[in-house]
Amino acid sequence: MPKVLVPFAEGMEEMEAVIIVDVLRRAKIEVTSASLQEGIVTASRGVRLLADTSLDNIDFETFDMIVLPGGNGGTKALASDKRISEILIEAKKKGQWIAAICAAPTILVHQNILTNQDRFTSFPGVVSEAPGYTGSRLEISGKIVTSVGPGSAFEFSLELVRILRDEKTMLEVKEALQLPK
Repeated sequence: MPKVLVPFAEGMEEMEAVIIVDVLRRAKIEVTSASLQEGIVTASRGVRLLADTSLDNIDFETFDMIVLPGGNGGTKALASDKRISEILIEAKKKGQWIAAICAAPTILVHQNILTNQDRFTSFPGVVSEAPGYTGSRLEISGKIVTSVGPGSAFEFSLELVRILRDEKTMLEVKEALQLPK
């Protein structure tokens, strides 16, 4: 069973975090949400979430993918956390999947995880000046998946299901969610 790490940070976009975790779990993907510190995480709109564990308890080598939810505050918190930086660098080096939505692709740009040759997207205006920015709803470049924001969270998460499982599973989950065809 594929394993995915979703780090939770203060100020993250709650819709993205919850939709990612929910959709992947519906596809029988093992998802671990891990907060940057112990306790409840308050997201960007004041929704309070409790992660499965804290990042200190994680051995990333056992995961197939890391998925970064966006949100301005959450992105800043993730970007300034040395453990996240180390995980991303190691994931890129080992060829593991990396996914980021909304403002979170800025982390990948600033840490040179996304290079000038990579196509990516993010929340409009956040890093649109960077080479490779397309402004599309979803981009896949090598083993990096990026998307624009809360409104694309379902299609982003379903694409991750397709990547980690298969097309059939993705279509089954999509149908069960009653999303448009």
